[in-house]
Amino acid sequence: MIHFVAKCVQLQAELAWAGLIQRRTHNTSSIMTMILKFPPVELADADSGLLAVGGDLEAPSLELAYRNGIFPWPHEEDQPLLWFAPKKRAVLFFDQFKIPRRLQRDLNKSQLEFRIDTRFADVIRSCASGKMRKDSPGTWITPDMVDAYIDFHHMGYAHSFEAFNPQGKLVGGMYGVNIGGYFAGESMFFLESNASKFAFINAVEHFRGQGMKWLDVQVMTPLMEMLGAVEIPRAVFMQLLDEALDRAV
Repeated sequence: MIHFVAKCVQLQAELAWAGLIQRRTHNTSSIMTMILKFPPVELADADSGLLAVGGDLEAPSLELAYRNGIFPWPHEEDQPLLWFAPKKRAVLFFDQFKIPRRLQRDLNKSQLEFRIDTRFADVIRSCASGKMRKDSPGTWITPDMVDAYIDFHHMGYAHSFEAFNPQGKLVGGMYGVNIGGYFAGESMFFLESNASKFAFINAVEHFRGQGMKWLDVQVMTPLMEMLGAVEIPRAVFMQLLDEALDRAV
């Protein structure tokens, strides 16, 4: 933990040197920071994947991060932003996607309804109310992150995939970021059994229907492994990312 904190302090200074500028906001004396560039992903910490510390969650900064294979990690509210680019990336190739028989039987009996982008704010707030799927030093999506991704959604980059029960209640879902032919899943939640899995599986089918071949799940989890996700080297991921970003869907 001491090493991790020291690394955060070091990288916060490095990010300020490498790409952060400060500017004064109009009509106020407050200062905001805007990320101009990130350090190369190859400089990320070999163990944690931590690349940079600090910056902001403005839409241009988020877009810059995702276009460069970097994502913000949920963290404690009173801590600076953490940006990660792990040396191994978990991805789901759609030709390796598999649904276990028992789960498929349960889903076949399900009366859940799938929707897209009808309740984005509720989905991300529900994700924020529980423990994240990333095994991180922090465990919560902060209010600032919620607000930032809602803005990102309004700009057309962040999307929600939702499960509703027969009574019309939102009982599960996932949100993530879609740029060109690239999608990164961020977090999921469920209030009823298999609801988040239902939303995720339908999201895969949605992207498959758009001609996409894979999606980014960032960090491996037991659920993603069960569904066929694999870990690939960062260099391979970056090649796939470049190709996906160039592809219009």
